[in-house]
Amino acid sequence: MAFSIGIGPNIRKSAYFDATVRDGVKSFSVYNHMYIPAHFGDPEAEYDRLISGVAMWDVAAQRQVQLSGPDAGKLAQYLTPRNLSGTKIGQGRYVPLCDHQGWVINDPVLLKLSQDRYWLSVADSDIHLWAAALAAEKGWNVEVSEPDVSPLAIQGPKAADVVASLFGEQIRDYRYFGFEETSLDGIPLVLARSGWSKQGGYELYLMDRSRGTELWDKVKAAGAPYDIGPGAPNDVERLESGLISYGADMRWQNYRATPFEMGFGGLIDLTSDIEFVGKAALTALAQQPNLRQRIGLVIEGNPALPGHPVNLTCNGKNVGFVSELAFSKRLGKTIAVGMIASNLADTADTLAVHIGAKSYPADRHMIPFIK
Repeated sequence: MAFSIGIGPNIRKSAYFDATVRDGVKSFSVYNHMYIPAHFGDPEAEYDRLISGVAMWDVAAQRQVQLSGPDAGKLAQYLTPRNLSGTKIGQGRYVPLCDHQGWVINDPVLLKLSQDRYWLSVADSDIHLWAAALAAEKGWNVEVSEPDVSPLAIQGPKAADVVASLFGEQIRDYRYFGFEETSLDGIPLVLARSGWSKQGGYELYLMDRSRGTELWDKVKAAGAPYDIGPGAPNDVERLESGLISYGADMRWQNYRATPFEMGFGGLIDLTSDIEFVGKAALTALAQQPNLRQRIGLVIEGNPALPGHPVNLTCNGKNVGFVSELAFSKRLGKTIAVGMIASNLADTADTLAVHIGAKSYPADRHMIPFIK
């Protein structure tokens, strides 16, 4: 059954919206109160381009929360249990954010642009409100805002060739999450080695939304010799590669996750004297066994994709849930990720995934499915 999404003023359009419509977008989703392309009519071809070629994605819905002012660094550290003391200008960090009870509430990439200016490149939630409230309660001298920044992703094994043709060969030397402020024919942007896939790529953080179509067309022209095409962050590739999605994997009904359950334990600094939200709760959680554990699954049969989390059972008893599943063409199997009770993670047999009225046997699999 086909559905459509209404385009109205309550959801924001990206800087690349007109360009994506012109180039044939067929479906949108909503992310951070913005339209984000879901596909351009041939998801399988878009997947192939990501795996073996190069794709360009409108990911302007990956909004930035800007912290600026004398206390910007203090607020950045207070927001995350990861120790930021060694972070240099031009360096990004993957930083889980937790609430006062220790639950993960976002997992952005933090970019340090200067000693008094940071961006949090956030997943789908209103973190700017959270950050502004914390800063106000602390009385810190920091402004929390959403700047005019619109990321455009170039992803795939040929992404570096496209980006090098635009910015020069030095981009191949960028470290992962490394970035610099630059421009392209007068278009101001931040160029970062990062992205929503494990196939290699870069993000162009446009800093003037009025030039969105212009930037889109420059990337399109530079990528033409490499058969670049438009697409969107790919759910199949993200499952194969073991990438975590905050909205999909950690936010379902009343379910929440701790950073330890999601495998972020190595990023949590409980030994230094840094101050951050949830430190007391995380200290207590670190001394207890995890109740749940992230798990990979291969599902037998060819189940219809439900588009929402579903129950996971062991010997007929509910023991967790599957957050997302998809058919992997590279593996020739339906794969899934989810959460299971930790005491069953390594020993459970007779696992099954329940979709509608049907039950499908499932076997455990290491994450990532494809390295």
